Amino acid sequence: MQNSSFTDIVEGNNLVIIDFWAEWCGPCRAYAPVFERVSEEFPDVVFAKVDTEVEQALAGSFGIRSIPTTIAFKEGIGVFMQPGALPEDALRDLIGKLQELDMDEVRAELDERDSEELA
Repeated sequence: MQNSSFTDIVEGNNLVIIDFWAEWCGPCRAYAPVFERVSEEFPDVVFAKVDTEVEQALAGSFGIRSIPTTIAFKEGIGVFMQPGALPEDALRDLIGKLQELDMDEVRAELDERDSEELA
């Protein structure tokens, strides 16, 4: 995924899981087949990879300090971010929970938080 297509992909799909990685990163190379296997189990979820060496500005905009880092967006809203390689079962469980996530509740919580910050 490139910076130029990021917004279209995140906003144009219900659930997007992104792996921020780099070629030189050993844990990233170990996580890649896990990410690939799980992606094949969830055809309705968009799985994308961002090479942090190529897309430094995009990685920087999320404050990526260690890789791999997994970020998830649902309905265009960032709902999960965790550095480190996720175990295969944990990635599956995460996707299941995100599919069930009530985005009306998430939006209400975000609106409430924004209102409190303005007060």
